[in-house]
Amino acid sequence: MRSRISKSASRIAAARFKQRNRDDNKAFRRVRSTLTSMCAGAKRCMYCEDSAADEVEHHRPKDLYPEHVFDWENYLYACGPCNGPKNNRFAVFASDGSLVDVTRKRNQQVRPPVKGNPVLLHPRIENPLEYMMLDILGDTFLFVPTAAAQSREFERAAYTIQLLRLNQRDYLPVARREAYRSYKSRLADYVHMRDAGAGNSALGLMIDAIRRMQHPTVWSEMRRQSNLIPELTHLLALAPEALTW
Repeated sequence: MRSRISKSASRIAAARFKQRNRDDNKAFRRVRSTLTSMCAGAKRCMYCEDSAADEVEHHRPKDLYPEHVFDWENYLYACGPCNGPKNNRFAVFASDGSLVDVTRKRNQQVRPPVKGNPVLLHPRIENPLEYMMLDILGDTFLFVPTAAAQSREFERAAYTIQLLRLNQRDYLPVARREAYRSYKSRLADYVHMRDAGAGNSALGLMIDAIRRMQHPTVWSEMRRQSNLIPELTHLLALAPEALTW
């Protein structure tokens, strides 16, 4: 009976979400509008920061956690290349501290997932850079966990990187490298405009343009690692105010 109830609850939750997640639903138009305002650049995915976000994603999968299907804190905006591989895959840290994969396999008996805290980072409410770094110095532009191996922080970073294929999709490191070059170029343009006597309005537009670019993690890492990379050390010495943007 417990299994049938859980399976029924998952199906009902999925059906109700599909029924409401429509353009003609006022509440979900507001959900999408709010999520869009929280995205980087031109509505970039909150996971990879590269592709267009067009799917309201459930951090805790709705098939596993039907009780969270309409939980605002469980929503984020994602692209298909991120949301597809993630799908219903999920893991938690159980009460004994072990990492437990609660993904339900096809035709597997439906049971409530083991209780525990999520392993997957939630970029809407957590800062992934507290768990990982972007390798700019080595010019790989790959994400690397920063905590000690086997620590909970390390496992969360590694799981997130692997599950979302943040390093495995070849175009993502390329896009991050291009974003790095664009950020450098725009910052150099800002310095030139400022030193040429541009007014606060023009400089403000330039700052806003930098803030709206996709791959904001690249910009955050450029500032965080500026003392390790000579060209950034020099550029940010010319515009130390950029460290607060």
